[in-house]
Amino acid sequence: MRLKLHHINLVHTSVPELDAFYRDILDLKDEPGMSEKRKLDEGYPGAVSFMTDGNIQMHLAEKDLKIGFRTGQAVNPVERGHIAFRTDDMDAFIARLEEKGVPYSDFGDWAMTGWRQIFFYDPAGYVVEVHQVDGEDF
Repeated sequence: MRLKLHHINLVHTSVPELDAFYRDILDLKDEPGMSEKRKLDEGYPGAVSFMTDGNIQMHLAEKDLKIGFRTGQAVNPVERGHIAFRTDDMDAFIARLEEKGVPYSDFGDWAMTGWRQIFFYDPAGYVVEVHQVDGEDF
């Protein structure tokens, strides 16, 4: 099982304001193809911007405090944002969490087509995402 840092998610009530700031200050660019993978009807309906420095992605999302009520999941990935890692073996990673007694929320293929996403809290209360993408190389 391999893991790599994939993206950092920041949330705000105004995605356009965050988007303009990071483009202007850090010269971040669009991450091509990401918007087309969104599942708006069944997944997360809020505003999102996907950008990159060419290596790591940044996902800017509209704050949504009602995700838990709509999904029945304990972890809300767009309350305060999260850090995300990609894996090539989600089942092995879940087994690691269970072996170590770390509870997690399994959102499955929820917000992005073909992305199986789980979320959990670190000891400081930060949300961590681990996802695996169907049909994409690690």
